[in-house]
Amino acid sequence: MEESGVSGGTVVSWVASGAVLWSTAFVLVRAFFPKRSYDFCNRAVSTMHAIAAVCLACLSVDDWSRPVSPLAAASSPRQMRALAFTLSYMVYDAACCHLNGDVRLDNTVHHLVSIVGIGAGLAYQRCGTEMVATLFVTEISSPLLHLREILKEFGVKDSDLNLLVDVLFAVTFSVARMGFGPYLTYVTVTADNPILIKAMASGLQLVSAYWFLRILRMVRYKLGKKKPSPSPAGKVAAS
Repeated sequence: MEESGVSGGTVVSWVASGAVLWSTAFVLVRAFFPKRSYDFCNRAVSTMHAIAAVCLACLSVDDWSRPVSPLAAASSPRQMRALAFTLSYMVYDAACCHLNGDVRLDNTVHHLVSIVGIGAGLAYQRCGTEMVATLFVTEISSPLLHLREILKEFGVKDSDLNLLVDVLFAVTFSVARMGFGPYLTYVTVTADNPILIKAMASGLQLVSAYWFLRILRMVRYKLGKKKPSPSPAGKVAAS
């Protein structure tokens, strides 16, 4: 890897050390919260990653007047580091979900697309701008995603707070993945990027669209539960 000044061995060490970091964080969370579930501990680690990934993505932007430029260009060392950081998390999370028996098709496709896509970007040393922008868009809603599940474990379910987090998550996810997501997919596919990068960008957008439809159903269901039922007096008057 000569263009970015980052060697292949360095990238591998980043990914390996990152995987050890996330695994260690999970073990520590389990030790600090022995009464909490496996899913709770994994989501706590996932929240740490999401916040750190968004920060690293922001720090890798050289020109905020043109955050998605240049396209199909050589990746900078900061972009490579941010991508390796998230690749290590994806490897950890895929293994964590498998060990917990949480092997759902949509989640498996998400992990596969992310690992192959980021791995290809690191190998080609290209399209770092597009991939870091995608990293920001995909992770910006993750803390709210995990918070809504963590609240359930604390017994905060079917409350106004839980509904607020659900709505904020739905809005953030929709704006990021269905607003900016299609644009990033378009510029990635139309730019002079390797075919594998284009395929993974399209696959990630399809997964996002599937989750978007599920989120719409969830919000409609939650808002429907909050509608006040007609009072007995109202029913009598209507009859």
